[in-house]
Amino acid sequence: MTISEKLALLPEKSGVYIMRDRLGNIIYVGKAVLLTRRVRQYFNNSPKPIKVQAMVDNIADFDYIITLSEKDALALEANLIKKYKPRYNILLKDDKRSPYIKIDLKEKYPTVEITRKVKRDGARYYGPFFGGVRAKDLVEVIRSAYKMRTCAKKLAKRDRPCLNYDIGLCYAPCMGYIDEAEYGKVVKKVLKFLNGYDDEAVKIITEKMERAVENEQFERAIEYRDQLKMLSALRERTVANLGSVTDVDAVAYASDESGGVFSVCMVRGNKMLGVRNFPVSVTGESESESFSSFLAQYYAEQEVLPQEICLPTGVEVSAFEEYLSTLASEKIVVSYPQKATRKRLLDTAQTNASDYLIKYGDKEKRDYATGEGACVKLAQILNIKSAWRIECYDISHISGVDKVASQSVFIGGKSAKEEYRKYKIKTVDGNDDFACMEEVIRRRLARAKDGDGKFSDLPDLILIDGGKGQLARAQKAMSELGFNIDMVSLAEQNEEIYLPGKAEPLVLLKSDPALKLLIRVRDEAHRFAVSYHRKARSNRYYSELEKIEGVGKTRRAILIKAFENIDQIRNASEETLRAVNGIDAKTAHNVYAYFHKGE
Repeated sequence: MTISEKLALLPEKSGVYIMRDRLGNIIYVGKAVLLTRRVRQYFNNSPKPIKVQAMVDNIADFDYIITLSEKDALALEANLIKKYKPRYNILLKDDKRSPYIKIDLKEKYPTVEITRKVKRDGARYYGPFFGGVRAKDLVEVIRSAYKMRTCAKKLAKRDRPCLNYDIGLCYAPCMGYIDEAEYGKVVKKVLKFLNGYDDEAVKIITEKMERAVENEQFERAIEYRDQLKMLSALRERTVANLGSVTDVDAVAYASDESGGVFSVCMVRGNKMLGVRNFPVSVTGESESESFSSFLAQYYAEQEVLPQEICLPTGVEVSAFEEYLSTLASEKIVVSYPQKATRKRLLDTAQTNASDYLIKYGDKEKRDYATGEGACVKLAQILNIKSAWRIECYDISHISGVDKVASQSVFIGGKSAKEEYRKYKIKTVDGNDDFACMEEVIRRRLARAKDGDGKFSDLPDLILIDGGKGQLARAQKAMSELGFNIDMVSLAEQNEEIYLPGKAEPLVLLKSDPALKLLIRVRDEAHRFAVSYHRKARSNRYYSELEKIEGVGKTRRAILIKAFENIDQIRNASEETLRAVNGIDAKTAHNVYAYFHKGE
């Protein structure tokens, strides 16, 4: 069915649409209130932003999934983007997990702990902590001021209390020195402190510091002093006039032609935790679409959600409030503040986003020029649809022995090591690089044709390490399997690019980002192939050398490093073997004798 025929059949329902390129790869996922109206916009003749037009030019097919509501479409869109990472979608680049403080109230005597894994298990989580406020420091304050236990969850009866009790940092519930009701009061105070409503900690730690000074325990007094400084800094972060809402996020966005950044200003327990910046790829989506895509991805990863999210005026994120409330199982408000405290939080986020873009914009531009930009330029130079996913193949052996091949993969101009593959050549005898290349291309594409999931993502461009001969044999294998993937080869001596059907190579300036990209991809394939060849060769050497008396693991490694192959070891004289650093006379004799039995 053609695209035009599919467009005519689009339903007037909400859902998610999936754009694919000519190789079947997913290149964009979007949501729509009305699929029929939204999807058709891509294919009309109206002017479009450059990056949107670039995406449309690469669309060869599309699918859609009808959802019951726009909220469900938003959730499905976020899940599909996370799974497939389409090249034209907003993609988060920061996946760092900040620490949280966890208190599980289901325990008889709850403990306070630090975790980076937040679960929906009924426990209380406070955070995330980053920047100037450290979770570790707050836990130390809780120990000092409230004596809440921090040991392992399982509370086992002990013969004597631990050191924490001895130095006044725990009530030792393990010894029965405090009952459940009294310990419960301690926990309530800690919860109040973490929610920003208890100043008792300052009073207690001040008294401890003064007592330590009187007893000339100066090191401990310094620790208490530092805790008071941290509490003072935390108090200065208090955000007033938020009303009953204590947990707020303010989200802003800044972008230029090469990149963008979302900044999230976080307030938890009326305390300003700081601002986190998330650089993203710019895709040509509208600001509202960019916000919707970012927010859905970002909050799907957050197990602890704020009570309110503040967004700039004019950003339309329909169904987002309902989607968030479903995630949190409680009402979450999306607001567009115009004045007062919330507007100042939004301004703070906007200032940070703009500042991040100025400070790191040059780096983002360089990254784009050598990555995505180089892919775009390479596709233009080669006159092909896309060079987003490049696979390169290289052969490695010594005189036809231990023949192996490698497959390096670059996506968006960056190495994707999890996609690398290695092959041991099975059907080629002797020294024949052309036949080896034909075998490896045949095997790779046959696996894709057979539906092997590990080989299902097809490249936009296949790069062959070599000249016209290797390229011709690789093309033969591809054609016989019914594929039509763009393919070129790169000859290492002068970095010449050979194209199918053209006698003369394409020569680019050494400084051209497109050529530099090809060289990076080729060098990675070469490194990976050589590494695999060495391992294969070492395994064979080891199996042979293991049979020689007195040649242990260390001496085997020395011999393998000193000689190119097993034949050189076999043909070496006893004097040559003795001359190898680390090989003594007895070992040299044993090795020589093993390879010259009966002489």
